[in-house]
Amino acid sequence: MATWLINEGPTWLLITIWLMVNVGLFVSSYLQFAQGKEYFYLRVILGHALPVARGSAACLNLNCMLVMLPICRNLFSFARGAFHCRYVRRSFDKSIRFHKYFAYMICLQTAIHTGAHCFNFERFVQAHDSSDLKLRDFLYALSQLPITENGTYMNPVRKPNVEPVIELFRLLPGSTGVVITLCLILMVSSATDFIRGVVRYQTNINEHDPDVCHAKFEKWGKDPDCLVYPHFSGKSPQAWKWVVVPLSLYIVECIIRLYRRHQKVFITKVVKHPCDTIQLQLKRAGGFKMEPGQYVFLQCPVISRLEWHPFTLTSAPSDDYISVHIRRVGDWTNALAKACFIDDNITPTPDQLPIMTVDGPFGTATEDVFTYKVDVFIGTGIGVTPFASVLKYISASRSHSSFLEKVYFFWICPNPKAFQWFQDLLVMLEKKFNKIGEEQFLSYHIYLTQGWDANQAGHLMLHAEDSKDPITRLQQKTFFGRPRWDIIFTDIKQAHEGEDIGVFFCGSKPLSKILLKTCNKFSDPPVTKTNTKRTRFFFNKENF
Repeated sequence: MATWLINEGPTWLLITIWLMVNVGLFVSSYLQFAQGKEYFYLRVILGHALPVARGSAACLNLNCMLVMLPICRNLFSFARGAFHCRYVRRSFDKSIRFHKYFAYMICLQTAIHTGAHCFNFERFVQAHDSSDLKLRDFLYALSQLPITENGTYMNPVRKPNVEPVIELFRLLPGSTGVVITLCLILMVSSATDFIRGVVRYQTNINEHDPDVCHAKFEKWGKDPDCLVYPHFSGKSPQAWKWVVVPLSLYIVECIIRLYRRHQKVFITKVVKHPCDTIQLQLKRAGGFKMEPGQYVFLQCPVISRLEWHPFTLTSAPSDDYISVHIRRVGDWTNALAKACFIDDNITPTPDQLPIMTVDGPFGTATEDVFTYKVDVFIGTGIGVTPFASVLKYISASRSHSSFLEKVYFFWICPNPKAFQWFQDLLVMLEKKFNKIGEEQFLSYHIYLTQGWDANQAGHLMLHAEDSKDPITRLQQKTFFGRPRWDIIFTDIKQAHEGEDIGVFFCGSKPLSKILLKTCNKFSDPPVTKTNTKRTRFFFNKENF
């Protein structure tokens, strides 16, 4: 349990606080409308559905305020740089997860809010001719309070025997409520607020005490204690107070994106790699600053002015260009390859290549690699791209990563040809660290999971004793099959006892779950008198 908290604890702490705040808001709002004297007469008509509707409305206000914040990429990138605490920075990596949770809560509370108001409206209609013999006359009297300049009426349904659905659409809260609920349904259905309602409260409880006067409704205006009729007023809109700040931030975010997205960049070089992968080198726009491991959104106007796609930067901050590696796996990527003449037997000039627009860069979990003394990089297939940028950065200036003492690099690939993507980089790194006497700094382990036949296996056996691997041309030999993570993590733990180890992963979701469980499994519980050294594995996954 204690080791599970290392990777999941901060996230679930925030989720728990968020859930507690939602429960607190719901309960406090519920009690306000269930016990408040100013809502006494309204409760007589509506019953328990009133506080339920208002409790859910309070939760809706909160989550509508929060739901836009996680999608402000520039805000989160700025926040990552502003905070130096590892635990705080790691929480920003869950932004999309939190965005989904807020959306789920909005859907849940909308269902509760809508359902409660359906009961409320039906009760408003029935109040003109209630089946409750004890309250029939009282409810009718409340419903027939006249409309005056101060809005003393309480029941918005002014006539008996009306059709509830038709009457609903005659009221502004009803019609707009239906529209906004339909909008939410459309958003939810396409992805896998909230207005002034019919709630009216009593404004003159000092002059007309409902605890005393509700039993004397027939003598209102005559009884000495109830000379004044109850006066009611609609509640002022509250949702805007919750939404205005995040909405303003989101508008600023959109302005920044709009400005950035008008910054055109030019393709200076196109490289065709095996396994349907292409590399684009782009001229850096003025003021473009990046950190290793960050990503950008790219748009190609000649293909579509609406589509933006995220790609990890594979260039280093010191490079005078930015580069991305792109797998051809869909319509957009194939159209981009065609626009770059990838399948033609020509070498296009820069003028022939399409102009791109870039939005970013944006921060990711990989930015935290230099906050640990020991790092474990794990990439599957094209998921190696964020680590290419980091490794380039390390090789360019080792002094910038002086705190980092050891890197374990694991690359799991399904095809031998895919190693050509970054073969030159790995060879260069190997020579670089050998030259400066830091052969042990980078320990790389390349796994080939499939893609070889009997002839290739025979060729590998013939060259098994060569000083360099016949596939990658590196000193470290390629492993065949899948990594045995329990053995790997055991060896790393023994080599770095008592250290905080950062595990950084970019790849498939199933392997992500396996690695998270493995990190929790091999992390030590809190320090005790008998166990003074605590080794912890902090799992970090790339999220776009």
